[in-house]
Amino acid sequence: MKAMNALFVLSAAALMSAAPAMAQQDSNGKGPNADGKGSTPAAAPAASPKTSEDNTATATMPAIEIQYFRPQDQRGLNVFEAPKHAGVAYEGFKLNLGAAFTQQFQALKHSNKADPKIVNNVDANELIKIGNGFNNATANLYVNAQLARGVRVALTSYLSSRHHNETWVKDGYLLVDDSPIKSEALENLMKYVTLRLGHFEVNYGDAHFRRTDNGNAMYNPFVGNLLMDAFTTEIGGEVYVRASGLLAMAGVTAGESRGNVTQPENRSPAFLGKLGYDKQLNSDLRVRLTGSLFSQAKSINNTLYAGDRAGSRYYYVMENTQATESAQFTSGLVNPGFRSKVNAVMVNPFVKYQGLELFGVAERAKGRAANETSERTWNQYAGDVVYRFLPGEKMFVGGRYNVAEGDLTGIPNKVKVDRMQLGAGWFITGNILMKGEYVNQKYHNFPTTDVRSGGKFNGFIMEGVVAF
Repeated sequence: MKAMNALFVLSAAALMSAAPAMAQQDSNGKGPNADGKGSTPAAAPAASPKTSEDNTATATMPAIEIQYFRPQDQRGLNVFEAPKHAGVAYEGFKLNLGAAFTQQFQALKHSNKADPKIVNNVDANELIKIGNGFNNATANLYVNAQLARGVRVALTSYLSSRHHNETWVKDGYLLVDDSPIKSEALENLMKYVTLRLGHFEVNYGDAHFRRTDNGNAMYNPFVGNLLMDAFTTEIGGEVYVRASGLLAMAGVTAGESRGNVTQPENRSPAFLGKLGYDKQLNSDLRVRLTGSLFSQAKSINNTLYAGDRAGSRYYYVMENTQATESAQFTSGLVNPGFRSKVNAVMVNPFVKYQGLELFGVAERAKGRAANETSERTWNQYAGDVVYRFLPGEKMFVGGRYNVAEGDLTGIPNKVKVDRMQLGAGWFITGNILMKGEYVNQKYHNFPTTDVRSGGKFNGFIMEGVVAF
């Protein structure tokens, strides 16, 4: 699989010179989604009749057969919660299989200014030597089944990831958007209500809808995710109410990524909430603004900022000479270490005007580990500017600035990490993406006894993505 994906990346790079000609295959300047703007708002209009040229352009993407569904390919861009419009008519039981995989070529360098720290005759603050090369290939498998009208089940498995080379299940849940029972009252209620039950990616914030999820990097205009990557899967339920662009969600989960019934005195439920507004104001302009919260009083192992077991895209950066690929899978990320208690709030504005996208993150998290007596605070801010162009928005360029600052256990002063990312990409087809990123990340105020003292890494990464 690694060899196949490496070949894909090299082939895609060679095809870049053909981009202008390839871009003409999409007709009428329409984007990948039904509204022709590359986004699917809460009530997307029906797709326009296809021309023969349009049929050629869309033949690479599979037909959508599952109701209330976010596609894994380019059509899923800027779709946040699964859409409230059915998309397709109910025609009985349907089974849909999909997949996504990625491969990166990494050319990063790193350095630090930490003092030597000899442990077992080894300097624990000496960085491992890294060079240019291909990272481990990652892949996802998607299974979606339409069980009844407006009722589907979703299952995602990681076939290969940085942290687990073996196959393992990410999540599985039931999504209910219509009444499977013939009842006028229930049918009217479900025009506005959505239920999600099972083991799922918790809907805290909007950034997790734009992040790379192991093998699927279609929705992320960059290669790396946020510094403080709020992503985890938990067991529970969420209730949504949506009407006229307004969104409200409330949820409760077990607060951990695995089910467990032991040590009940050290566990409590986690509570989720989201309020927002998302509206396509006219053919050119869409605006969205949401506020989210996550709150848990106590846990054995809360993973809100440590739940991405797939691993970071920046392999081995800021790791010492004893680093191994799977053990140091969070390279370049910031984990505040709120394993027991956490209260977090995130605000996300999103504006899309024609091909221009603006997305922001303002986040404040407070919590502690079980062995701590006082709480610590972290703040994170990020801003994305992305411009998509050519017919069908096949190409894009963008930039992101991201900073996180707060207190870590064992360090008496506040520390800070900032990152700048510049990216560009080309959708060769609706389900094949080639993109690249320049990243520059720096670590501030870490003590000289810490491997991250005076740390920085920078360089380029190329990434090839296939999703269907």
